[in-house]
Amino acid sequence: MNVKELDKIYRKLDFRIIPALWCLYFLTSFGSSAYGLTLTMNSEVGHSLGQHLHLTPKNISTASALYYVGYIIFDVPMNLIMTKVSPQSWLSRIVITVGLVYTCYHVLQSSGALIACRFISGMVGAGTWPGMSYYISLWYPNERSTRRIGYYFTAAQISAAVAGLVSAGFQKMDGVRGYTGWQWMYLVYGVITIAVGISLLWWLPDRPFKEPTDSPNKLIQLYHKFLTPPHPLNDKEKELHRKDLEHRYKLLKWTWKDVIDVITDLRIWPLIIMYFGVVGTGFGLAVFGSTIIATNNPNLTSIQVSLLYAPIWLFDLAGILIITPFADKFKRLRALIFSLACLVIMCGMFVTTFARGSWNKYGGLLIAGFGLGPTVPICMSWTAEIFGPRYGDVGTAVSAALVSGLGNLGSVTATYALYSGWPADKKRLFRNSNMMLVVMLGASIIASVVCHLLRNRVRQQK
Repeated sequence: MNVKELDKIYRKLDFRIIPALWCLYFLTSFGSSAYGLTLTMNSEVGHSLGQHLHLTPKNISTASALYYVGYIIFDVPMNLIMTKVSPQSWLSRIVITVGLVYTCYHVLQSSGALIACRFISGMVGAGTWPGMSYYISLWYPNERSTRRIGYYFTAAQISAAVAGLVSAGFQKMDGVRGYTGWQWMYLVYGVITIAVGISLLWWLPDRPFKEPTDSPNKLIQLYHKFLTPPHPLNDKEKELHRKDLEHRYKLLKWTWKDVIDVITDLRIWPLIIMYFGVVGTGFGLAVFGSTIIATNNPNLTSIQVSLLYAPIWLFDLAGILIITPFADKFKRLRALIFSLACLVIMCGMFVTTFARGSWNKYGGLLIAGFGLGPTVPICMSWTAEIFGPRYGDVGTAVSAALVSGLGNLGSVTATYALYSGWPADKKRLFRNSNMMLVVMLGASIIASVVCHLLRNRVRQQK
């Protein structure tokens, strides 16, 4: 098969699919970063989220943790549904409901309401990350997937950076029409997210190879008539694309036994531990990065803290763009590349913790951000590579959801047990919380080595 022709086809798909997934992930990620920033917005005048709702440290850590509990509980069932329905409609549904829930944040009046909203936010957003990984596996072979995952994963970093910049602007609106700055930010963000979610119904293409539907149900007929976007490829390109992905489109029908087989495959657990450490660190810095900056340098204003938060995620973006292409090119070295990235994060956390001077500590956060970039894309593409060939459609969907869902226990640990959940650690400039993240990253490195050793020794392809 002509490699140049295939490259042209995948570039054509990139122009249609990657921008849509990028916008999807940008908006669904923005809420997490915004939540962390609202804890410090307009704090000088007593108008931060915590001050406005009279939150205790336990309230903040509980609300943060329950967000990830929603993901953990619902990631697998949400992704299983996606294997049975139109994937672009399901991803659109996720974005619309995330927008609806975040729009409601601007009317919060109590800690109980915040805790409930955080859990619901996690529930409606469940399946986002594994769903996008599953969607990419429908359109791209594994040797092309890590880079694509990295492309749209940059949206999380850009959204975190933009959240820092945008929050600085919204703090200038504090008091307009009786709303605080963070209330304005949630309201505007929610409305934009709903609008983009609706547009995804026509923006994202459906499955690449879909059998025609002759259902007598008029609602289904209307759905396919108005909500099935045109295929991005012409007939010749579709045939070449089909031949390149023939190995992917096997075992499309599944039973609950197949789901249990994936769950009991030993190889899933090292991947979960890998994800546990890097996502725990990533979300710990995403939610409490601004808190760490403010604690290390108490002389900064809340607007300055928001502006300093943004570059962490620009360094993360640089890590993705520089390193993920090597993970695709050298697939056999994924464990090594992942481990080296984790060591960079650990180096950054040591600098943040033990360097002298607030600006040196801030430099450590930038180093950690760079290392974080490629770790999650490597986890997800490696998961699809291991589980797709043997288990087919259900293997790709369930393994991605398990790695994302159970791996988010790392996020719960970082947001509930550490930082705000450990008030005494603030006096130590979060030294112990930072070091616990280093321990989690060490576990991720060990897990990547175990995964490398097990990947061809357990339950080989049927």
